[in-house]
Amino acid sequence: MAEDRPQRRLAAILAADVVGYSALMEADEEAALRTLKGHRELIDGLIFRHQGRVFGAAGDSVMAEFASAVEAVRAAIAIQEEVAARNAEKPAGGRMTFRIGVNLGDVMVDGGNLFGDGVNVAARLEGLCAPGEVYISNSVLAQVEGKLRLAFEDKGEQSVKNIARPVRVYQVRSEAASGAGPTAAREALPLPDKPSIAVLPFSNMSGDPEQDYFSDGITEDVITELSKISGLFVIARNSSFVYKGSPVSVRQVGQELGVRYVLEGSVRKAGNRLRITAQLIDAATDHHLWVDRYDRELEDIFAVQDEVARKVADALEVELTARERKQAEQRYTENMEAYDCFLRGRSYEARSTKDSNLLARKMFERAIELDPDFAGAYAILSHTHWRDWRNQWGHDPDPLDRALEAAEKAVALDDSLPLAHAYLAWIYVFRNQHEKAIAEGRRAIALDSGFAEGYGRLGLILSLSGEPEAAVDAVRTAMRLDPHYPPNYLIYLGHAYYATGKYEQAIAALKDSLARNPEAMGCNTLLAVIYGELGRTEEANKLVADVLRISPRATVSHMRERLPIKDPALAERYFEGLSKAGLPA
Repeated sequence: MAEDRPQRRLAAILAADVVGYSALMEADEEAALRTLKGHRELIDGLIFRHQGRVFGAAGDSVMAEFASAVEAVRAAIAIQEEVAARNAEKPAGGRMTFRIGVNLGDVMVDGGNLFGDGVNVAARLEGLCAPGEVYISNSVLAQVEGKLRLAFEDKGEQSVKNIARPVRVYQVRSEAASGAGPTAAREALPLPDKPSIAVLPFSNMSGDPEQDYFSDGITEDVITELSKISGLFVIARNSSFVYKGSPVSVRQVGQELGVRYVLEGSVRKAGNRLRITAQLIDAATDHHLWVDRYDRELEDIFAVQDEVARKVADALEVELTARERKQAEQRYTENMEAYDCFLRGRSYEARSTKDSNLLARKMFERAIELDPDFAGAYAILSHTHWRDWRNQWGHDPDPLDRALEAAEKAVALDDSLPLAHAYLAWIYVFRNQHEKAIAEGRRAIALDSGFAEGYGRLGLILSLSGEPEAAVDAVRTAMRLDPHYPPNYLIYLGHAYYATGKYEQAIAALKDSLARNPEAMGCNTLLAVIYGELGRTEEANKLVADVLRISPRATVSHMRERLPIKDPALAERYFEGLSKAGLPA
């Protein structure tokens, strides 16, 4: 019997190691190991923050996988900048410097490990790299050029060990170094017409990196509390967390996110005691408007979050409505163990992998065991079931039914929870219940006017339901609330443009999304549809090949079952384009 072929996929691989690690160990083993451990915590965190995962680490080396070459290079630059900042504070003998190589190529998958030339080239690039620098291959340059404000110095073709053909290598340089302008400065966004604020990730002061999920969870809940206040414009969590662990100024954050105020703070959790500090800063002047510290029992955490939100509103002279005051009094749960499980589950769910999805579900199910009335846990539990359905990850005969049950339970327990309505809307649309989906989606953003994810999801729902012009407005609102928006927002926008016949705008949005996440099946599929309709057969065929690589069982009939397009004419146009692109019937 023939052996099964190994699973393959396209991946951006980051390879990093320490310059002169053996010499550092020889000079002082304990100090070198201590420094390496601190840097590894930093590096692992930055890799995760840029949607990557570490799949190999031995001694002083790290190997990580990214779905997007853009995010891989962003992570590499962030690592080198943060390590350089740390080194500046140390004497020469205590510094540790890294080399980083990034390659985009085909890899073989064996469990959680990756093999093949795609990995080997990244390792060879790292070996060629100058200390403190980032080298990339030509395949990476093709994906990132024009998308990052960086310069690339051509180092020519390099022959590397065990690779048959020479590799063209480029050194990544900041625009500051090349004379082209500031390193990573983004064009300043205009300020909204009401007080605007970004909440930076609260620092984990517990001395245990494993407690990051807790400080991140507190930050996310403070963002949620503030975004429910209609008189405020609040930047979404996704964009705020881009700055986690990065040495940025409040002024820079204000300019890049288009906000006037920044809230920052720290969390220290020790047993049942909790210390939270918070300060509100005017990003234009660096003036501190309000500072406070809370030393409380753990069970007072929700009261502290509420108080922080109220004091921010008071400092910015924003009056809460009666509904907003009532919302602020509501609690996720009174059970602190259940809340801890919820925060852990949320951190797993954000990683969007098969294994993390299962871990998240277990955490939410445990939270519900501890508190059967925990609406928030039911809401995100529903999304883990939906992910199983979309990706065909589980063995449940109908995970969409499980998703519906959990989302309806969440709404029944707490009708004022925006996330519950947003996830229920999502499930309704994939069950072809378009009117219900729109109603629930609109209910979510009515409850939380700063709910970027709610606006983004409503955008796709409206597009699938025959309202593409309204869809564009909803997605654009999501993008303003979340300036570092995830690539799926571009897919939603691309679908809305496609539905209105604006093919060039759709193609531009989808290409941008694909550059950030080449493995996005929905993006590959829709772009193939458009190219199929336009008669761009060769490009369409290549995209269909990617679709089949990502999902080998994909067919036109399968897509008909999975994509709930309400308008029969648009649906026929879509699936005819998919057939022309070359997807099997």
